[in-house]
Amino acid sequence: MISREKSIAEKLLQINAIRLNLQTPFQWASGWKSPVYCDNRRILSFPHVRDFVKSEMSNVVFEAFPDAELIAGVATGGIAMGVLVADQIKLPFVYVRAKAKGHGLENRIEGSLEKGKKTVVIEDLISTGGSSLDACAALKEAGMEIVGLVSIFNYEFPIAAKAFEEAHIPVKSLSNYNAMISLASERGMVSSDQLISLNAWREAPERWGLNK
Repeated sequence: MISREKSIAEKLLQINAIRLNLQTPFQWASGWKSPVYCDNRRILSFPHVRDFVKSEMSNVVFEAFPDAELIAGVATGGIAMGVLVADQIKLPFVYVRAKAKGHGLENRIEGSLEKGKKTVVIEDLISTGGSSLDACAALKEAGMEIVGLVSIFNYEFPIAAKAFEEAHIPVKSLSNYNAMISLASERGMVSSDQLISLNAWREAPERWGLNK
């Protein structure tokens, strides 16, 4: 039986939410060159995949954080899936902007907040973890209790794992980099040499491809 991690990875690859290109690497905003690009917004355009991901994410919230009282999506990628999960498990929903609006009520968190609510944060993607932890900090400042974070995909960078551990925030991800490249190898999507290169990128993304 295929694992949850590989099942999700398979669907993300099928709809090109995850793309692999070692010949012409993608450029990240950080300046890193990457052989992998993950765009989980594509999930929303495929109803069957969207429904599957929603159900699996809801199951993870139930399994890992059964005392959750509030779902919070991280803008912008975590908003749509957060709404779907909150609707599925019948919990209130809010979302966290990258920064407060510069007009109107100047809110950073949109929705109705009651201090002390046990909150599960929803993300589409974890790379370094910076934006996720920033959103968690904003929720804590607003009086929420962060019980955990759930993402669709996790690049599994050590820097992110360490940051979440230091912040005492448990993280659960539907799929991850190891599951994705393992599946890609099993399906013949990458060669053994490419697999070595993909593993090397995950270990040192800031140095990968500098001589390419």
